[in-house]
Amino acid sequence: MSDISFKDQVVIVTGAGGGLGRTYAMDIARRGGKVVVNDFGGTVEGLNGSRAMADEVVAEITAEGGVALASYDSVADSAGAANIVAMTIAEFGRVDALINNAGNMINSRFEDSRIEDLDAILAVHLKGTYQVSKAVWPYMKAQGYGRLVFTASSAGLFGNEMQSAYAAAKAGVVGLMNVLSHEGAAHGILCNAVMPNAMSRMADQMLASMKTDAASQQRMSENLERLAALGNSMAPEFNTGLAVYLASDRCSSTHALYSHCAGRVARVYIGVTEGWQGSRQQPTSAEDIADHFDAISVLPPGARAPGTPAQEFELVLAQMR
Repeated sequence: MSDISFKDQVVIVTGAGGGLGRTYAMDIARRGGKVVVNDFGGTVEGLNGSRAMADEVVAEITAEGGVALASYDSVADSAGAANIVAMTIAEFGRVDALINNAGNMINSRFEDSRIEDLDAILAVHLKGTYQVSKAVWPYMKAQGYGRLVFTASSAGLFGNEMQSAYAAAKAGVVGLMNVLSHEGAAHGILCNAVMPNAMSRMADQMLASMKTDAASQQRMSENLERLAALGNSMAPEFNTGLAVYLASDRCSSTHALYSHCAGRVARVYIGVTEGWQGSRQQPTSAEDIADHFDAISVLPPGARAPGTPAQEFELVLAQMR
């Protein structure tokens, strides 16, 4: 099979100043793509912006002979999101793919959470994804081609302690992807989401917050023991191939969610069980539900429904054994 190329294509990667985003940008540039490296350059919480992170990645790309443009705007700011795309069009004349990767993280127990923290998380993950996607949309629609890659999370789909705000934002990103995949289909715009797993600044922040929470310490210790069995597969680079493929013209998938977990790549889907059919003449009572709850709830053979990110790791480890 021929190599995947981004020759003559322009790709925006948000949050590309480090971690996952950096690996996406570097790989696309090595494949001939012109890359807009967007990064606000702040802390994991989203504070204190700096140009250094984006500039360093652009310098790496140009040193290897690639073409890259630095963008320092925050996706959370509507004018900033629009400017990311405007400068891309001004410099390169088109935009073929957008990888929505920018994120921030503030963890706490739900009872200790603040509405200000929820607002900050939603502003970057959900509103930011919405705003940059909206800005590229008319250009992709006009050219009859586009690839949008959204970043979801197992915390949002499965649930994870101390991440109520982050999980709510990531679940919202999946809802946005679902709708845009329908609206983009007639215009050649394909939309998919990834659930990456990597040791990065955000992962370090999550582990640090768990250390301060007594109820989480034992589970964290158990999780670290699991991670030790995964070798190098939690490095950001292990997630690169999936996002880059979904951003490429080789991809024909749309309206789908994919997990990359310790080297295993799998589609994650939201479906329904066979269920139980009640009467269409009389309303179903609570007693009817209780009597048929097993039939309503049972998963089909082969289906897996992890309740936490750690349980997804358990599935992967079981496959390895």
